[in-house]
Amino acid sequence: MRSLLLLAPLALLAACSPQPAAEAVVTVTDPWCRPATAGAGAVGCYVGLQASVDDRLVAVATPAAARGEIHTMSMDDGVMRMRQLPDGLALPAGESVALKPGAEHLMLMAPTGALDEGGEVELTLTFEKAPAQTVTAQIRSAPHGMAH
Repeated sequence: MRSLLLLAPLALLAACSPQPAAEAVVTVTDPWCRPATAGAGAVGCYVGLQASVDDRLVAVATPAAARGEIHTMSMDDGVMRMRQLPDGLALPAGESVALKPGAEHLMLMAPTGALDEGGEVELTLTFEKAPAQTVTAQIRSAPHGMAH
């Protein structure tokens, strides 16, 4: 009985200790890129992301292009404008973020060769908190009516 009384304060301390923070995880769904001919200056890629904690997509890399960039697209006086997001893209905890044609998306700048319909390309997505992930993106045409 006496040993139980001695262990009680330790049990209370353990119960009151701060719990480790939730591990940052980003779920990646449906990665795909548009086809591109050899010599194309850039090609768009798209993906769905959902983070378990507030996180940020900070980079994209691929062996299929000189560099990858994270972009946003907007309309300004009827003109479509695309710009790089140098600080990356916020991923609010628990929310689905769709990188899609006509909105935020990935750009592969100076592809190293043709990206043929039906092929695949590896993309490495780097996050601020979650571990980087390498995913295989299918190369396919956008559904009709979907802008860049």
